Amino acid sequence: MTHPRSILLDAQARTGSIPVCDHYSGVEARMRRSLQMQAELTQEFGACVVDVTLDCEDGAPVGGEAEHAALVTELALGSDAQARVAVRVHAVDHPAFEADVATIAGRAGSRLSHLMLPKVETVQDIERAVRAVDAAGAGALALHALIESPAAVHRAYDIAAHPRVQSLSFGLMDFVSAHGGAIPGTAMDVQGQFAHPLVLRAKLEIASACHAHGKVPSHCVVTEFKDKEALAAAARKAARELGYTRMWSIHPDQVRVLLDAFAPDERDIDTAAAVLVAAERAEWAPVSHDGKLEDRASYRYHWQVLQRAHQTGRSLPHEVRGWFQPPAA
Repeated sequence: MTHPRSILLDAQARTGSIPVCDHYSGVEARMRRSLQMQAELTQEFGACVVDVTLDCEDGAPVGGEAEHAALVTELALGSDAQARVAVRVHAVDHPAFEADVATIAGRAGSRLSHLMLPKVETVQDIERAVRAVDAAGAGALALHALIESPAAVHRAYDIAAHPRVQSLSFGLMDFVSAHGGAIPGTAMDVQGQFAHPLVLRAKLEIASACHAHGKVPSHCVVTEFKDKEALAAAARKAARELGYTRMWSIHPDQVRVLLDAFAPDERDIDTAAAVLVAAERAEWAPVSHDGKLEDRASYRYHWQVLQRAHQTGRSLPHEVRGWFQPPAA
């Protein structure tokens, strides 16, 4: 079975291969529960469908930054080898940043999927983080950047272009407060964040910057975690109208809602599988399917549909499941 990744140039890079949900927690009990939840979902779906990001920025008590960094390091080291665990460190201009990276990346870098860098303003912030990570001996560690100000949005394309950056996230609440009251507080709620022009523009700029450079755009939080219908509507809008392929979760109840919202429709999954099976039989030459021409441009799209289905734990037609099996040892 010829793997689409070996045929469809940059299909993997343009789609990204990381889970669609990024779950944040910073209190010890919640971090442990988040790792347990991740393991349970992995067992249920047969794939890791959610990242767990252990939070030092908001999770560490003032004055206890070193102790919190040591705690998240031990949690990362103690996680399952197949788990995807990340850490949000302090911003590069925070006094605890260098120590965070030295402790966390230095001891657990090989176990981490990435580091999240908050309050990134410039490419120089990324370079500073790269130097710290490399000095800690974790040069292969991917970096995610949190875009939280008007100036950072302006530079989003340059930040996304950095080769060590894998994903950009939008920091809604800091972005709103960075405008000195010019954007009302209602722009932080589940409806207002899709209505205010400056907020909507920022979201589109970040998504566009990511897609221009083959990176993953990650949508901001919805703080109304008890309103599952509103959360689902926001996630679907982010995915289907704004181009986001990933979203933050801040409560365990949000995870399944996000997986459902970012998953392709069953009809799209079946179509994608049928087209790609026909394409493989034709040795990836153009084919006709349901009266439509399909070629490598559309094959890439259909492969991306199957990838997203796999990332959200959806059942795949048996003809294509082999593409998602781990390579034989």
